[in-house]
Amino acid sequence: MNNSSAAAQPYVPLRLAGRPLTLKLVAVALGTLFLAASSWIEVPMFPVPMTMQTFAVTLIGALYGWRLGLATVLAWLGEAALGFPVLAGGAGGLAHFVGPTGGYLVAFPLAAMLVGWLAERGWTGAGRILSSVAAMLLGNAFILAFGGLWLAVVIGLADAIAFGVLPFILGGALKAVLATVTVEVYRRSGAKPAL
Repeated sequence: MNNSSAAAQPYVPLRLAGRPLTLKLVAVALGTLFLAASSWIEVPMFPVPMTMQTFAVTLIGALYGWRLGLATVLAWLGEAALGFPVLAGGAGGLAHFVGPTGGYLVAFPLAAMLVGWLAERGWTGAGRILSSVAAMLLGNAFILAFGGLWLAVVIGLADAIAFGVLPFILGGALKAVLATVTVEVYRRSGAKPAL
């Protein structure tokens, strides 16, 4: 196999697609814990706080693949809807799905699915650093765009851009790079699937 075809190979590090259901359920549970922990790392901002959620969402997509990544983020949002303290600042409850943060929450599972889909098509594979960063950036951009549009309905377009999009662009780019580095370190470590 030559280098160009090797570089295009899918790289979903945990290789969970063909694993037993019990293992997948454990992975989902661990993923929701990781998402909750990332939510508690917070820089208070108004009307939307800055957290490590987008890092976790895109990383889960890349590590789990699109199906299990989507299921994991949906499970985490289900926990939030039931009132578990898994959102930014330890919040939970249905009110967060209809307020200023609602669009971002709705975008999270779709972004995990997008990044996972791209990972399964080789975007995060060996030698694919730029395309891996691009996949993570696309996930972050989708979250900001969808969340910003939702926020525009709540507070108006100009304020949504000023307070719900622009302050998060640099952080989103840095988190995209961090997610790429995390996947790359895992790949270079030669680690076997963790579960």
